[in-house]
Amino acid sequence: MKGLTLSEVVAGEQLSSLIERIERLEEEKAGLMADIKEVYDEAKTHGFDAKILRQVIRLRKMEKSDRQEQETILSLYLEAVGEAPLGG
Repeated sequence: MKGLTLSEVVAGEQLSSLIERIERLEEEKAGLMADIKEVYDEAKTHGFDAKILRQVIRLRKMEKSDRQEQETILSLYLEAVGEAPLGG
């Protein structure tokens, strides 16, 4: 590589390696996303609501205290705008 220093060559190789790794991971991610979509589609065929399943999964990832805090705030907001609170 004419005109490049050794450190520039090494940096270029490192950059290429990182980019290739990211590209491979993006391909794997696309495959996983397709697999997840298939599972949601399967759930729909069994009568489950995919939107609610996504909410359940999101809530299960949360710490219990964070989830309780969000539920409390949501109930307060609903009451403030004249809606029935959750569970009520």
